[in-house]
Amino acid sequence: MRVAVNATSADLMITAAKIHTFDDERSEFHAVAIRDGRILALGDSAEDLRSLVGPQTVEVDARDLVLTPGLFDTHNHQLHTARDLDAVNLDGAATLGEVVALLADRARETPEGEWIVTGSTWHETNLAERRLPTARELDAATTSHPICVRRGGHVRVVNTLGLERAGITADTPDPAGATIARDPDGRPNGQLIEPAAYQPVEALLPKPSFEADVDALGRLCRLYNRRGLVAVRDPFVTRHDLLVYQGARDAGKLTTRSRVMIAVPPTLPRAQRIAEIDSWGVRSGFGDDLLQIDGIKLMADGGVEAAALSTPYANDSTFRGHLMMSADELTEVIRAAVARGWRVGTHAVGDVAVRAVLDAYERVEQEFPGLPQGWLAIEHACFADPEQRQRAIDLGVAITVQHPLLYALGGNMRIYWGDERTAEVFPLREWIDEGALVAAGSDSGPAPWDPLLSIWGMTTRGTRVAGTPGPEHAIDRWTAFWLYSVAGAHLFGDGQVGGAVAIGKLADLVAFPVDPLTCPIDDLPDVQPAFTLLAGEPVFDREGRVSTARQQPGAGPRSS
Repeated sequence: MRVAVNATSADLMITAAKIHTFDDERSEFHAVAIRDGRILALGDSAEDLRSLVGPQTVEVDARDLVLTPGLFDTHNHQLHTARDLDAVNLDGAATLGEVVALLADRARETPEGEWIVTGSTWHETNLAERRLPTARELDAATTSHPICVRRGGHVRVVNTLGLERAGITADTPDPAGATIARDPDGRPNGQLIEPAAYQPVEALLPKPSFEADVDALGRLCRLYNRRGLVAVRDPFVTRHDLLVYQGARDAGKLTTRSRVMIAVPPTLPRAQRIAEIDSWGVRSGFGDDLLQIDGIKLMADGGVEAAALSTPYANDSTFRGHLMMSADELTEVIRAAVARGWRVGTHAVGDVAVRAVLDAYERVEQEFPGLPQGWLAIEHACFADPEQRQRAIDLGVAITVQHPLLYALGGNMRIYWGDERTAEVFPLREWIDEGALVAAGSDSGPAPWDPLLSIWGMTTRGTRVAGTPGPEHAIDRWTAFWLYSVAGAHLFGDGQVGGAVAIGKLADLVAFPVDPLTCPIDDLPDVQPAFTLLAGEPVFDREGRVSTARQQPGAGPRSS
């Protein structure tokens, strides 16, 4: 039994079949007492904690459920994913014809001339044709509406009217670090790769109202809670986006602990990047347990289609991807951010980009000795050989990995990078064994956000259409859950208040109808949590178990 010093009576006590604490000893308990939103005590049975039950204590019988810490997603474009909720959903499309049909359906209910925009989580390798549509194919859906098909965070496809609206013609050169795909005659075929290529389109797309954004963010948070998510690090947030987050918080709709990373777009000139950092007037850590500014987000290279590699692409021997910022440019911007008190996370997929980021981080750490471990992070690090991994570990650089990218984009990885390189993506077992500071996430919206699918993927290396590349990089299930809870809290800088189930920490818990650590692994993605608590409050309660107990005669007030 573990009880806080000078403990008083609990607001809430839950008796469970098992409570996985995910502490260093891998302790397990069967009862937990909560007061003022934090863990007050843990016991082997309800009787162990009977002295903490007072007249106001709400008791919940969950002896058929298994509790774990609430889940953290350390790389999740939460607001972007929320905006996708009302876009055209292409996830279920199996052919290009079905893509066109879904767009045509939306066109029939959209006023002529207005943009039609899709969600971003679908992928062309799920289609029978296994390729992106072209502008002419999208024209079959409508020629009286501009169309923007979003696919992940690095690709857009527009129809002919969309190209015309954006002023993209045969005479438009490829922007630096980006590609305008073309027909053999040189005309743009509608496929725009990387932000610099599709920025003229994005600038024209209708922006949701502030109220619509707040509503969508609230709806998505509740969906996340249903799957056990209690905390998210949103890695690309603008000024308007931060106001939306604050609006959702003020309205009581923000039910995930949200850490936001301020976007410094790669399309900005170097001086403007630094000016953007200067202009915020705050620094990392501003906020509270529910909404806090995490750091600055930079981008060193592209995605699957344009990651900076040291060897040619499998499908194009003349192409090695795009490095958006050199090590010198990165150093200058990161130096400015760190000097102003900012944490920094940098997107780096290819090995050339990872090396450039490590070079920049090493230079900055020499100028600012004593930075906390994880103050500088690499987002993704899809490719990292032993030398690069050791450099990251020696520098104390945090690494965020997202198996859902491999799950959803594995088919394209095989096309662009080849089977051998695809098998090298996310060497997670090696990162763990070698002692890196690693945490896990999804990269939603480019990839599915479901944390249980992600945990399944880290333990199986399973993908949607690309088989099981690199099974030697898989990790055990306990470690996968640890990456989605304790490691996430450490990356957030919240290791003292969140993550593991321990005395004094926030009572962020998720209850499962089976033991998620021992159920058949292929059942895990379909397991439906029973309830999720945020600081002891039910933000999801499938059967009303906690809510009903609070409504019983004599039940105490809700914990704060």
